[in-house]
Amino acid sequence: MSWGTELWDQFDNLEKHTQWGIDILEKYIKFVKERTEIELSYAKQLRNLAKKYQPKKNSKEEEEYRYTACKAFLSTLNEMNDYAGQHEVISENMTSNITVELARYVQELKQERKSYFHDGRKAQQHIEICWKQLESSKRRFERDCKEADRAQQYFEKMDADINVTKADVEKARQQAQARHQMAEDSKADYSSILQKFNHEQHEYYHTHIPNIFQKIQEMEERRIVRIGESMKTYAEVDRQVIPIIGKCLDEIVKAAESIDQKNDSQLVIEAYKSGFEPPGDVEFEDYTQPMKRTVSDNSLSNSRGEGKPELKFGGKSKGKLWPFIKKNKPPPPPPASASPSAVPNGPQSPKQPKEPLSHRFNEFMTSKPKIHCFRSLKRGGATPEDFSNLPPEQRRKKLQQKVDELNKEIQKEMDQRDAITKMKDVYLKNPQMGDPASLDHKLTEVSQNIEKLRLEAQKFEAWLAEVEGRLPARSEQARRQSGMFDAQNPATVNNCAQDRESPDGSYTEDQSQEGEVKVLATDFDDEFDEEEPLPAIGTCKALYTFEGQNEGTISVVEGETLYVIEEDKGDGWTRIRRNEDEEGYVPTSYVEVYLDKNAKDP
Repeated sequence: MSWGTELWDQFDNLEKHTQWGIDILEKYIKFVKERTEIELSYAKQLRNLAKKYQPKKNSKEEEEYRYTACKAFLSTLNEMNDYAGQHEVISENMTSNITVELARYVQELKQERKSYFHDGRKAQQHIEICWKQLESSKRRFERDCKEADRAQQYFEKMDADINVTKADVEKARQQAQARHQMAEDSKADYSSILQKFNHEQHEYYHTHIPNIFQKIQEMEERRIVRIGESMKTYAEVDRQVIPIIGKCLDEIVKAAESIDQKNDSQLVIEAYKSGFEPPGDVEFEDYTQPMKRTVSDNSLSNSRGEGKPELKFGGKSKGKLWPFIKKNKPPPPPPASASPSAVPNGPQSPKQPKEPLSHRFNEFMTSKPKIHCFRSLKRGGATPEDFSNLPPEQRRKKLQQKVDELNKEIQKEMDQRDAITKMKDVYLKNPQMGDPASLDHKLTEVSQNIEKLRLEAQKFEAWLAEVEGRLPARSEQARRQSGMFDAQNPATVNNCAQDRESPDGSYTEDQSQEGEVKVLATDFDDEFDEEEPLPAIGTCKALYTFEGQNEGTISVVEGETLYVIEEDKGDGWTRIRRNEDEEGYVPTSYVEVYLDKNAKDP
């Protein structure tokens, strides 16, 4: 059905209907635009949510994401970012494929509609003008006919009156003829205009208006088709991202399935394992004897004075055993690095009464790390550089991590040195590009940094080797000297070593060393014989004056030159000799060592 034939007289209603159609299209555009804004807002909120729960850099949260459950959660957060990205894609595609296109189409539609209705109004105005001409001609013809009739009647009256002159009669006759002629002319004009109007009217209702209304109908149908296509595009935009959203959800499911509770449990063990063994049974102590009671071999105290240096706690030694396997090195002064600890459960000061076993046990189980001798006092109680406040297993991990970091820094500096060297070679070959001498200072600075980092790495590697048991055992003479130092200076040993004692425990040796201690302690007095002095492996120059007031140390004066018989093993002390009768330890930072390349470390 055509609007031109069926709605030929509904010009105004069609104009209203087409305007309503454009309003509907604009309403749909507004709907899609608000949907895109919602998608963008939703994507932004999803991204903010994922960012809010992302682990912060260099924080404890980063360590938590070693666990598979936390990794799965992190994967979920990353997938949520991709999920949000798909909603941004929906917004972009709807904006470009629907909102922008429809907005441009609406402008074109308005122009086309305006053109069609302008042509329709123009045709209406033309037919109205033709109708007015026809009405004017008709009224003129009617007027002329009436005047001609009146003129004829007047002539007939004059002609019948005998009193009227012949001239008057002739004049009336001429006027009647003139009026009659005017009526005929008006009739002819009216007939012509009427034919023209009928033709124009036929063209208007059967040609012009049907054509214009047909174009308006086609325009309206295109609008309806276009809004239907836009609705399909609306659905397709959503459908296009469904596979990717499905992949995001599949990845979340995959991450959830990758959670391994056994692995997480093992990570907990690795994170908090101290390396200690649980204490054994506490032996019964008989207090019924009125005299001095005998100290049980399984008690927490240690009686070196009676020749029983074995340390047992519930059948296994839980004390700090280093005095029997380390050299008798006193606590270092502030410039020195970490020094060995002493036996925390060693001989008590004569002025202190022996504490009840239950109190010692509770203190052993609940005590917290304390200030670590002079070095910790200097640093205000900060974490020791060698992580000696940590349990053996945790200390090993920290040292390994530090060594890896230093090796990465060394490699970085070496790469920088290689780059500077290549640049210097280019300057040498092409002087116009730059002065090679200008790079010498930078090259020297980088080389010094590499050397410093290497020394630092060696220090931590030495500590790591000591923890892992890769360093050779100390000599028996050194162990005996360490035992003498503990026996002769119990207050000094306890005051410093007990400060270094903590439940985590540092310097606790493995069971093989413990067995070695027991065997060594059995024949302690028999084997205390003088050995041949160690050969010198180099010389050293004292940088500062050091007053060796503790057992095992030696005093030096600034600028004095001495022999080195044992270099620093990573504990901050160097063993030197002045003459055959004077030798001992000084802080490594107090001397500048010159080792003999041909000599070997004894």
